[in-house]
Amino acid sequence: MRTRFVLIQTSHAGNVGGVARAMKVMGFDDLVLVQPRWANVLRREETIQRASGANDVLAKTRVVDTLDEALDGMTHLCATAMTPRDFGPPTLAPREHFQTLLATPEPPEGVAFLFGSERFGMRNEDVYRCHAALSIPTAPDFGSLNLAAAVQLIAYDWRQALGGFAPLPPAPPRQQADAQAIGGMLTHLEQALVAVDFLDPAAPKKLMPRLNQLFNRAAPSEEEIHILRGVAKAMLQAAEKARR
Repeated sequence: MRTRFVLIQTSHAGNVGGVARAMKVMGFDDLVLVQPRWANVLRREETIQRASGANDVLAKTRVVDTLDEALDGMTHLCATAMTPRDFGPPTLAPREHFQTLLATPEPPEGVAFLFGSERFGMRNEDVYRCHAALSIPTAPDFGSLNLAAAVQLIAYDWRQALGGFAPLPPAPPRQQADAQAIGGMLTHLEQALVAVDFLDPAAPKKLMPRLNQLFNRAAPSEEEIHILRGVAKAMLQAAEKARR
């Protein structure tokens, strides 16, 4: 389904970059700016830095003079509002609205999410054009969200409603060290502990068996065994230097 994010009179260049990043991680790339404060906002350093690699989204972004131009081809409009208005479209939580919207016999061909300026939000006349006003549930005593954060939440809920992404495949299992490798490391470590006078070979007590049990519980990988043997080697070298 065609999805567009529309920012109206955005005043902070960094927010444009942050929005591009928020969209890209959710698989969206149709961004339109209506009368942004900076005519060159897409080329400003702060925008590019905050995009954090979402330069392809910025490259496709359009800057237009009117909201009509931004809404070309969109058939369902969602305003964003922190508080309900006395008049206008119904105020709904995003997930609630998305479930209802996608369950209709004929879902819209294009959905646009509209966001007002950071300072004043959306104008009433722009909200009145929309089919729904989305209000992100937040703490009752502090509901102010950064623009890019609000876009991220809406984009996430919308992507999930559309089916989401498959989880990343799990990392390959690490190669656990076998008993022979652990035994060899313990022998090496015992030599190092004797060399630094931590272990008295005449009265070892149960230090090495306890360490053996410790490493059995830890189930170290082969790479971790190599690290521990490197530590033991360094201890032996340091002890040798001290005796010279």
